[in-house]
Amino acid sequence: MSKKIIETSTAPKAIGPYSQAVKAGGLIFVSGQIPINPNTNELVSGSIETETTQVMENLKAILSAAGATLADVVKTTIYLADMGDFAKVNEVYGSYFTGSYPARATVQVAGLPKGVRVEIDAVAIASER
Repeated sequence: MSKKIIETSTAPKAIGPYSQAVKAGGLIFVSGQIPINPNTNELVSGSIETETTQVMENLKAILSAAGATLADVVKTTIYLADMGDFAKVNEVYGSYFTGSYPARATVQVAGLPKGVRVEIDAVAIASER
């Protein structure tokens, strides 16, 4: 089985020794995304809703570069600095999916890269399109 590295300028560049995503074995593994605007390479600050929106847009951009959409996502993990943000993050997250939702885990963590409040990763089915 071979793997293909997915890179796009429409999402933030990796800030460490990892890829934005890897396509392997019929799946796409998208690295955790934080609220960085890919046009400015700056953190998006403000409400947790604004930050979550940027994270979801980053995920969409990487999936698109891999030839997939959010409809192809089968599993996500949401990492929160504060579980008190769960309801607001959940509302934004849910607005990006229609019909069937992916499996998901949500966990509170002691800290996230760059001190952000939310990070989300995803696993998607690689489309045959």
